[in-house]
Amino acid sequence: MNSNYKIALLIDCDNVSHHSIEGVLQELAKYGAVNVRHAHGDWNGPQLGGWIGKLHANAIRPVQQFAYTSGKNATDASMIIDAMDLLYSGNVDAFALMTSDSDFTPLVMRILEAGLPVFGFGERKTPMPFVSACSQFIYTENLREETEQQDEAAVGDSPKPAAETKWSRNQLRGDTVLVRTLRTAVEQTADDDGWAHLGRVGKYISNNSSFSPVNYGYKKLSDLIRASELFETSVRDKSGLYVKSPEK
Repeated sequence: MNSNYKIALLIDCDNVSHHSIEGVLQELAKYGAVNVRHAHGDWNGPQLGGWIGKLHANAIRPVQQFAYTSGKNATDASMIIDAMDLLYSGNVDAFALMTSDSDFTPLVMRILEAGLPVFGFGERKTPMPFVSACSQFIYTENLREETEQQDEAAVGDSPKPAAETKWSRNQLRGDTVLVRTLRTAVEQTADDDGWAHLGRVGKYISNNSSFSPVNYGYKKLSDLIRASELFETSVRDKSGLYVKSPEK
């Protein structure tokens, strides 16, 4: 993917924890500058108390949305309107949606139709339709800081799972979807000699799925591929890493 995107980050504070916001921003920094940072929610309520401490520290602008009717989520509508305004402004060329709500799936599809990528961030409970719709999706549990875990324990809260440890070779090989995704990408981007440049492999995957190596405990695709031992690897001067399916 491009590394010079102007990214708009929209946060559904009603449906995602504040504990991984720093990790989300660090991940997005790989792809460009997060010029727009809007956090949507009803800031009059106590349920967003944890988010308040994150706003100034991370230059996030709160967007107030009152709950007009009990049981109805007006935040969703506010966030969708915000996204469409930004889309039509032409001032951003990528979106990041931080939410665990599948109701935003049509919004993702609309943004994709406009030719802009959508980076999704949500908790493990996020329904698959939203996960699959995003250009890339990362579970926020993988981005939580250990220091935040300790803070929770200090105040008596039950600490939630920290960033997952790296998947082992057997775990990676046992994930049939992952194995199929990697093998298909290598086969489709290989040269006549069977070797595929890792950059082309990664681009093929990003164009066809919401895969991210972070969800398996790896920061880079190259680290995940080496750990899986599914492919032969070759480092070539200047041109980088190449991978190849082993001879049968």
